[in-house]
Amino acid sequence: MTGDRSNARAVAFYLPQFHPIPENDRWWGPGFTEWTNAAKARPLFRGHRQPHLPADLGFYDLRLPESRQAQSDLAQEFGVEAFCYWHYWFGAGSRILERPFSEVISRGEPGISFCLGWANQTWTGIWHGAADRILLQQTYPGPEDDQAHFDTIVDAFRDERYLRVNGRPVFYVFRPEELPDASAFVDRWQSMARAAGLGGLYLVAEISDLLGRGPRYTRVAEDGFDAGVYVRLPARRTRTDVLRMRARRKLGGPEAYPYSTDPTLWDPVRANPRLQPSLYPNWDNTPRAGSRGLVLTGSSPDAFAANVATATDTLRDRPEQERLLWIKSWNEWAEGNYLEPDLEHGRAWLRTLRDGLTAR
Repeated sequence: MTGDRSNARAVAFYLPQFHPIPENDRWWGPGFTEWTNAAKARPLFRGHRQPHLPADLGFYDLRLPESRQAQSDLAQEFGVEAFCYWHYWFGAGSRILERPFSEVISRGEPGISFCLGWANQTWTGIWHGAADRILLQQTYPGPEDDQAHFDTIVDAFRDERYLRVNGRPVFYVFRPEELPDASAFVDRWQSMARAAGLGGLYLVAEISDLLGRGPRYTRVAEDGFDAGVYVRLPARRTRTDVLRMRARRKLGGPEAYPYSTDPTLWDPVRANPRLQPSLYPNWDNTPRAGSRGLVLTGSSPDAFAANVATATDTLRDRPEQERLLWIKSWNEWAEGNYLEPDLEHGRAWLRTLRDGLTAR
């Protein structure tokens, strides 16, 4: 959904952890998927809305092409241009959860556009009460490993469905601050892309500033990234909110703040044309983290609508190809951020996004 009909190019992050894999069976028990945490969640304080359960698409299994097709059909109906599939490369060929995307490439379906987001982070047991347990270590062996990584995904870059900006495939880096040398990384990947006949990549770095305490990474331009995505939870944190949160924490509850529609949260994006906005419909990772989690209270499709309007207005005067609006997420059910239909709101999250993308 681009061109005159849309105010922005909506890209939704897509989690592939909705099918069993041997590693998760070994770590968390047979049959574990993201649904395991989502379905067992329970309210932890008065007014806490849990569990969040799927509606139209049900408890799907991403090994089924029918499930992937249903997601694509629904996303395209409501104006999502592309999925950004989380992609895991831990170094030296170590991968995980690659099956759904590999089948998207090999089968040539579904038809929705896509890009890859490299989730370059060590996996630990932090969300399961085992913070010191290393499950998969993220490593950066060097240039030869970068070449092996690139060669593994170059066929995806060549796919006609791949999301592009001015002809260049989009590649998203989750934790640019953890790269040993981000500038050298950018140079190598651009060089490899040119050598492969791609004309270069459109490299995007995540700028994580979840609670507004300052971004983890600030060298988007200096290191040569084409864009940065400013990732900020829409959390209202007045003095009263913080005091109330601390009181709840003393009683053993999770950290919680009201969902905010304050447009100033995205001032850094308005101030820097190289930054692009990300939006959360909601956030609640207590299905994973329990009382150690963080909750946004009072979220709703109406509140989300206000933030969609702020984001699209921020992008309105930018070049059409670069009006990327990143949604966290399509299906992060155990973090409470998803666009897929649920039993509480039905398709309202999707309608809200579509209405914001087409508003005049």
